[in-house]
Amino acid sequence: MTKGNAVVIGAAGQIGRAAVQALAEDGWEVTAASLGGGRDEHWPGEVRAVRLDREDGAALAALLGDGADVVVDLVAYGRDHARQLTVLADRIGSAVVISSGAVYEDDQGRGFDTQGEPDGGPRYPVPIPESQRTVAPGDTTYSTRKVLLERELLTMGDELPVTLLRAGAIHGPYCRSPRELYFVKRLLDGRTRRVLAYGGRSRFHPVHVSNLAELIRLAALRPGSRVLNAGDPQAPTVAEIGAAIDAVLDRETETVLLDGPPEGTVGDHPWAVEHTVVYDMAAAERELGYRPVTGYVESLPETVTWLTGQLRGRAWTDAFPKMAASYGTGLFDYAAEDAWLKRYDQGAS
Repeated sequence: MTKGNAVVIGAAGQIGRAAVQALAEDGWEVTAASLGGGRDEHWPGEVRAVRLDREDGAALAALLGDGADVVVDLVAYGRDHARQLTVLADRIGSAVVISSGAVYEDDQGRGFDTQGEPDGGPRYPVPIPESQRTVAPGDTTYSTRKVLLERELLTMGDELPVTLLRAGAIHGPYCRSPRELYFVKRLLDGRTRRVLAYGGRSRFHPVHVSNLAELIRLAALRPGSRVLNAGDPQAPTVAEIGAAIDAVLDRETETVLLDGPPEGTVGDHPWAVEHTVVYDMAAAERELGYRPVTGYVESLPETVTWLTGQLRGRAWTDAFPKMAASYGTGLFDYAAEDAWLKRYDQGAS
């Protein structure tokens, strides 16, 4: 006997692969919908993989047919996607939708969107509860679109119970913009020194895909209208992350610390936040009975193995074009780093 039927939208992506597997193994009858309609080799054979254009509301309605006990939407942004779901509320028992910790702003109105401005780095409480204020909803940025999505869905109340998961820095295999690449590629390239801004103290709460999948599984079992943070049990500093990846690859790297922000590209990295970003997980533990499946350090060997495999025989920009578009090639500007280190060494002598 199954727990019911679940439709996962965005099933071929990083989170989708893990979510489909977790639901199927827990006894759900799963339809895995994605643009290409592919399936993961680890999914149980009974998982049904189908093609779906997320922008096509009629196709989504046809896919749902007479209804689904739970819809897991991993690719929803903004008002239009929210309304695609709310229009079909009479066919959906409950929903689980991925949001983002980027929706939060501090008490001075600073958030992820203001980080490039003078004194724009947000100073959040540590840890950040779900009651922390959010940016205004809108269509201009990733953060404002996620808030708009949340507001639209939560107006449905009991008509469409929806759990919104505000995810931290997602990591694990199949990531299109893997932050860990910053350290892995440097080690594979034979770099023995690195420079980290903000004294290596940056903490940007990560969440492994298996922990997100566990939250999705639990929310499917306990429908309700709510927002919950999604994070790992640990939130290591960037210096700790670098040391942990060194250990996985059995390398040693000298870390040179910049007390302040990056100097151009030097010292910059994908976790570069001036002030700590850590999410409070108490509500997920209380409301869902959430217990993490893995921790950050424990999950690293699998991630590093996957990354090294993706890099084998090709440029990182070809392996991870989305990351190259998001961060640029400055993350690996070794010439600028070497010139900076030369000046640093001369000044220290």
